[in-house]
Amino acid sequence: MTAGRPAELSRTPGISQTDVVVQGIRQMIIDGLLRPGDRLPVEKDLAAALGVSRNPLREGVRALSMMGVLETRQGDGTYVTKLDPSMLLAPMGFVVDLHHGSGTHHLHVVRRILETEASALAARQIGAAELDAAAELLRHNEAELTHAEPNHEAVIENDIAFHRIIAEAAANPVLTALIDALGGRTMRDRLRRSITQPGADETAHREHLSILAALTNRDPDRARTRMAAHLFTVEDYLLERSTTTPTTK
Repeated sequence: MTAGRPAELSRTPGISQTDVVVQGIRQMIIDGLLRPGDRLPVEKDLAAALGVSRNPLREGVRALSMMGVLETRQGDGTYVTKLDPSMLLAPMGFVVDLHHGSGTHHLHVVRRILETEASALAARQIGAAELDAAAELLRHNEAELTHAEPNHEAVIENDIAFHRIIAEAAANPVLTALIDALGGRTMRDRLRRSITQPGADETAHREHLSILAALTNRDPDRARTRMAAHLFTVEDYLLERSTTTPTTK
């Protein structure tokens, strides 16, 4: 295995040996020297190829494992993962968690942009099984909302599952992974709205039904528009709450 460019990184001023390992292995994957499922060379050979000692090599491998790029199998060495987008984008969920509060509205804006286009894509190719699963979730929510005290958490969990079906039906794994990172971690805001805003659950349910109808009719434009309208109601709630909630110092 040749690794000319990665080895040159070790002589770059201001870059740590651990960074050399991370950037070097990443470049090997980009260049095709390492492919998904490949086993990394033994420590001695890889360290020599990258121009680093073994300790920073181990630190770099550990960092790439946390990113979902590598996986270490006990007694069998270290391998490149399948590089699945859902795994590689998982750390984004941590970024989302850190931005809850002042950045919540911005996260929902990004979510809306992604999900509206995912809905249009899904309308072109969603299958009967996915439509049935989505309809079943909405039936569960409709039944739950007839109770005097509905289980708001169950309603929101079905809400998230409904949106996930649409994201997956878009058949773009990167888009699905991004939506999942944003949608799942906005549950707190959606649950707060469900509990504190009278009629919020019923409104969301009607909007979900209109989205499902557009998907069933294979109408990308209506699916996009109705998803956007649905998510704008969440954004409106967040904006209103941000202007009425006193700032703590």
